[in-house]
Amino acid sequence: MPLSIVQIVIDCDDAEKLSAFWSQVLNRPVDEGAASYFATIGLRAADSGPALMFIKVPETKQHKNRVHLDLTGAGWADEVERVIGLGAVRVSEHQEFGTHWVTLRDPEGNEFDIGAGMG
Repeated sequence: MPLSIVQIVIDCDDAEKLSAFWSQVLNRPVDEGAASYFATIGLRAADSGPALMFIKVPETKQHKNRVHLDLTGAGWADEVERVIGLGAVRVSEHQEFGTHWVTLRDPEGNEFDIGAGMG
């Protein structure tokens, strides 16, 4: 039987605050029971893709992520501006390999991309 992604875990300082940011970005509600040390989005939702799990860790982010999320959708350039309005920070913009994307950081500094031609 093939494996599938169930959840993507994001280490953080405040799980409740960071899950609230990602909830707005993805237009998916934070699951009940969110706290500063643990929160999820979509853990029990059917057909909504992998869940996001936020877990408080004692250390702060020090370097570039080794894994990050790539997001895409209609009107992706407008979405970049919307997400910046939610608290993301623009890092850079790229066009290569038939893909156009913007790299951003969430409120705790985790990099992610929003772009076209990513799927």
